[in-house]
Amino acid sequence: MFQFTSKAKILAYVLIALGAVSLIIGFTSVPGDHHAEGHDTEMHAEAGHGDAHAEDTHAEEAHHDDAHHGDDHAEEGHGDAHAAAGDDHGHAESHGAHGDHDAHAEHAHHQQQNRPWSAFLVNTIFFLAIGIGSIFFLMIQYVARAGWTVGMFRIFEAVGLFVAIPLIGMLIIVFTGAADVHHIWHWMADGIMDPESANYDAIIAGKEGYLNNTFFIIRAVVYAAVWFGVIYLVRKNSLKEDQEGGTKRYHKIFKIAAFFTVFYGVTSSTSAWDWIMSIDTHWFSTLFGWYTFAGMFVTALATLNLLVVFLRFNGYTPWLNENHQHDLAKFMFAFSIFWTYLWFSQFMLIWYSNIPEEVTYYMQRFGQYNTLFLIMVSMNFIAPVLLVMSRDSKRVMGLVSFTAVIVLVGHWLDHFIMIMPGSVGEYYGFGWAEIGGFMLYAGLFILVVFRNLANAPLLQKNHPMVVESKHFTL
Repeated sequence: MFQFTSKAKILAYVLIALGAVSLIIGFTSVPGDHHAEGHDTEMHAEAGHGDAHAEDTHAEEAHHDDAHHGDDHAEEGHGDAHAAAGDDHGHAESHGAHGDHDAHAEHAHHQQQNRPWSAFLVNTIFFLAIGIGSIFFLMIQYVARAGWTVGMFRIFEAVGLFVAIPLIGMLIIVFTGAADVHHIWHWMADGIMDPESANYDAIIAGKEGYLNNTFFIIRAVVYAAVWFGVIYLVRKNSLKEDQEGGTKRYHKIFKIAAFFTVFYGVTSSTSAWDWIMSIDTHWFSTLFGWYTFAGMFVTALATLNLLVVFLRFNGYTPWLNENHQHDLAKFMFAFSIFWTYLWFSQFMLIWYSNIPEEVTYYMQRFGQYNTLFLIMVSMNFIAPVLLVMSRDSKRVMGLVSFTAVIVLVGHWLDHFIMIMPGSVGEYYGFGWAEIGGFMLYAGLFILVVFRNLANAPLLQKNHPMVVESKHFTL
């Protein structure tokens, strides 16, 4: 039986406390609305200042070192109609320039305000990947009627149940976005789909049937309800199977798993479109759903490898051997290669076709995020190839753990690079919100997963294939 030690509890609570404090600092240290108000006040002052100059020719000539206006006022005087017309034209140009500058300043202000929310979204998606990826891996084991993983099912269940935490975080981000608290998703802006509005965008308006607040919220609630509902039912039937024996519960879980596999096959893509791709609303990729799925699945597999190593090293799972570890590490390696294949396919096709509305996505990431972009690809592809490609390396717990950590950092950066450019642009960084959000979720992960592990036997004693799992060899 797994023991949730006091040291682990203290670590979890410390991470939660530090993460919460850091997040609060991150959210309160961004520019507030007073900046925008100050900018508006400055603009009105400038407008009033301009009107005063219209009444005082000499003051206007001294303030504006503009030869054209200066000569007109000097030669024709205050009463000349042409000078008045020229002055009006000058003010119109000035107000137009101020309007463009004001729009740019507002956009930059929104990006700065988005940063803590975007950082929270990065960490939410990352930890959501761990939870939902573990659920999916558990479900495909049931559908495939695999026997070798049965000894790890309780680990998968414990991690899968954690999905409730990032799903709550995701719903908070969705509802606050719809309430105009933040501007992560540009398509939520007022008037963006209204032809009569100055903010109208024809391309975004063409997607209104899918990208609208009501449908967006409904989809998010459905994802959360079904994803968590499935793992809750599986866990409930798994525990009852220990008490009742027989195969009734096993067959019931099989049906749930078959449903979830199909459901997640669709919603893994639609949720990626909703929460990540719609940040860059003009851009789209037919591979994006699969690409996001692969990254999230590898994130879960890396976490499961770390947990299995931890439990084996501390003697909690004597029925698991190096053969189980080998195959689990093989999954992590294989899907790292699959992720790389999808990354290259998406990038290469867009680069080769060189279509303006497509290449803008990578131009920004090769510009402002160039170093992070290249580091991310190296960590997610080169590291697994160099470290765990051979058969023997997959059986070394230390090497598997080291590789899993590199993969986790790499895919955190992958989600960072998918989300930040479109929501914060050049105003990204690694500060209070980014680090605090990670610590908060990490502490909650330890607290929830370790409690789940401690609340039930780590081995399903009445599973039909438990004996096969115990004697698994390669």
